[in-house]
Parts: sequence; C-alpha cells; structure tokens
Amino acid sequence: MARDLRHVLDAILAGVIVLDAEGAVEELNAAACRILRVSPEAVTGLPVERLLGADHALARLGRHTLATGASASESEARVERPRVAALQVDLASSPLFDASGRRDGAVVVLRDRTLQRRLEQLESERERHESFGRIAAGIAHEIKNPLAGIRGAAELLGRRSDDEKTRETAELVVRESSRIASLVDDFMVFARGEDLKHEPTNLHEVLDGVLDLLAFDPVSGDTQVERSYDPSIPDLLADADRLTQVFLNLARNALQAMAPAGGRLTIQTRTTLERRFAVGPGRSVPGVEVSFWDTGPGMSDEVLRQARTPFFTTRSGGTGLGLAVAEYWTSRHDGTVEIESRPGEGTCVRVRLPLKRPSQESPS
Repeated sequence: MARDLRHVLDAILAGVIVLDAEGAVEELNAAACRILRVSPEAVTGLPVERLLGADHALARLGRHTLATGASASESEARVERPRVAALQVDLASSPLFDASGRRDGAVVVLRDRTLQRRLEQLESERERHESFGRIAAGIAHEIKNPLAGIRGAAELLGRRSDDEKTRETAELVVRESSRIASLVDDFMVFARGEDLKHEPTNLHEVLDGVLDLLAFDPVSGDTQVERSYDPSIPDLLADADRLTQVFLNLARNALQAMAPAGGRLTIQTRTTLERRFAVGPGRSVPGVEVSFWDTGPGMSDEVLRQARTPFFTTRSGGTGLGLAVAEYWTSRHDGTVEIESRPGEGTCVRVRLPLKRPSQESPS
C-alpha cells in the first residue's frame, strides 16, 4: 500500500521545504512549520525569499541549488522569530528531478540544533561555576582573615583618636572593608554548594513579589513594567527563594540599563513544549521560559561576550556579580540563561527552567 507523502514528511523530525523550479514554496512539513512559525497555507506559492529574507542561508542555498544543480550546506544558521527565542539550524539543499531526469526543483532540510547547543552551554556553565567555586574558596582564605584585622584596627583607631580627620579616615576604612567582605560573601555562593529546597512554586507569584520589591527601588524611576504571563503554567518544583534571587538580579539589571531615562520592561512567561529538558537518565520534561525584555541601549558583541564573567560590569558602582549569580542558581535548577542584545535595540534575557511538577521527584 502506497503511503501518503504528507504523512511521511510530517513524521520527519527535521524541517523539509520543497521548492519548485522557480524557487516558490511547493511543500513543507510540520517540523518546518514549527521552526519557521508559519502555516502551509500562508507560504505555499511564495518565493523562498519571503520565508526568512533574501540574505538568509535558506534562500541562498535554495537558489544556489536551483541555479547549479549542486547540493550545498551551511551550519548554525540563525532563525529569528518574533517575541520568542531564535533557533540555530543546520541547512542542506539538494536538487530534485522529474521522471525524465530534468532538474525541476530543490529540497531544503533544516535540522534544529538549538537543544544540543543548550545542553553544551549548560555543561560549560557547570564547569565554569566549579571553577568560580575554587577561586571563591581561595579568595575567602586569602582575603577575609586579614580583612577582619584591618577593619578591627580601623575601628579601634577611630574610637581612640581625637582628630576628626583621622576618625573620618578610619570610618572610610571600616566602610570599604565591609564592602569588600560583602563582595566576597556574594562570590562565595559558587563555593558553598548549598542545597535547593524544592517545593511547589507559583512562578507568577515569585515574579510579582520581585516587582513589588523593585517598586520601592529608586532605579525603577519612570520605567513602565508590562506583565505578559501565560496563565496555563502550573506550579513547578523549585526553590522560590533562589528563583527570587535570579529574577531580582535580572530585572534590576534591566532597570539599571534603562536608567536614568527610563523605558519599558516586559516580563513574559510561556511554556516551551517544543523543547524538553533532560533531568536524569532517560527522563525529560517540558520547560517554561521567563523573558526580561528592556528598551535600553543594548550591548555590543564584545560586552555581550564578557557579560557572564563575575566582576565584569559597565556600570559605575556595579559588582558584576548579578548575572553570574543568576546563572548559577538557574543551572542548579537544571535550567539555562540566554541573552540576546544589539546596540540600540535593547536586551532580552531568557531563563529556561524544566517544568518539574510537584508529583515528580527532584534531587536537591
């Protein structure tokens, strides 16, 4: 019995786009619709350039194969999608021939590599956090003990001195010593390896609590906050206090990026049913995504490359630990943090977490 070609194409996990001899979309399968976020009815008959633009690898490879009859491929092309995360795909194009052997079209295959890249990123983050932990332990050992002696001596000097200038200097030493000790304590989060307290957690209640805290923060200024929550997201197993720390750091970073002029911060939640998180041998669960969109100045590629490094900051008075700590606690929840930013176009930080339900056992 002959099988229906449509059913065969839809069973393929990779995206398949069939082009006719003129370069118009003739057929595409379910995976291609998911990747491109289009419906067959909306794009069938349109030139391939209408899918992702004339400059995109999808159009270039398709046109190259139609013109030359040669197969072509390109790795890790980016597929931008409005208001949701971009995807990384590998593309390959091959010619199609009719019964007489005449070239009459092309097929372009898109393989979504985003999940593989995320898993590689997660492993890299874990290794980096272990490295941070070793550095933090060394810092604590080399700094905190002598720092306590310096602070104690400054306090004693300030109490015993009758000279106003000397007392002011001693107070400055005490204040700066306390600031350094606080920085070391913040960095020590990477070394302590604290257990998470997994409990049923309402994601939106955590986010609302963060926004309530920030409402009293001067950095909020004239910034407008827009909540775009998916009400269908159920409670998940998580450590609410640690998620509060993650979201507070990311939201504060966004507000600081827009200060003092202000702007708009959009916090969006959604389920990511098209992605599943590995949470153990042979186990995976769907995910949720929390996005922080700001209308600030954005970041250059150079700044973006360094943004995840502890103590790197472009803000006067900043510690450069907010994003690193947010990444650490997200990775402890088996999640990932992704950043998209362009100069003049603002920044989007996405936190992806596995949707572990209260009925699922989760290790600390």
